[in-house]
Amino acid sequence: MRVLVAEDERVLAGLVATGLRRAGFAVDTVHDGEDALERLGLYAYDVLVLDRDLPRLHGDDVARRLVAGGSRTRILMLTAATAVEDRVEGLDLGADDYLGKPFEFPELVSRVRALRRRSAWPLPPLLERDGLRMDTVRRTAVRDGRDLGLSPKEFSVLQILLEADGAVVSAEDLLERAWDAHADPFTGAVRVCMSKLRAKLGEPGMIRTVQGVGYVL
Repeated sequence: MRVLVAEDERVLAGLVATGLRRAGFAVDTVHDGEDALERLGLYAYDVLVLDRDLPRLHGDDVARRLVAGGSRTRILMLTAATAVEDRVEGLDLGADDYLGKPFEFPELVSRVRALRRRSAWPLPPLLERDGLRMDTVRRTAVRDGRDLGLSPKEFSVLQILLEADGAVVSAEDLLERAWDAHADPFTGAVRVCMSKLRAKLGEPGMIRTVQGVGYVL
């Protein structure tokens, strides 16, 4: 799951991004509305955590343009304006959810996950295949009753493969969806993660490499 955090308070943006990454999300950050729109035009984000009072282009205008363009990215407005009329106005602009500052971080993570489940591509919370069972809400993965102990990144990669339902997923697609925009495509990050994931899944092997194409579960 890929998230864009648009927040002009750089310290807060960094804290939010770090916390969301620890929860297993791929996160990018921007600090003004113009950069937010530019990044949204380059990458397919599942959720935008949007500060309403952004410089250069107000958060309200970012939301308007995103909705007018038919984007499937869900919007969580994050703002210090918490009056009822502010919340109503934000939702009327096209935001899917609204969270006031200050906030409890577990609530932010929960709301971001909820927005992902409400995406244009609804998926079941439980994904299963050949003895492998993943609970995307509780963030657990077991094979034949054995807890796999996956890292957040490994969990994300395995979830993408399970959601593909037998289709091949390219390394480029995995990098796009499970890593942030700063990931170097030449580092071999996908290959290293796949090696660790295969080791944790154990035998018989479940992930097959399709040479020159990608990976399939």
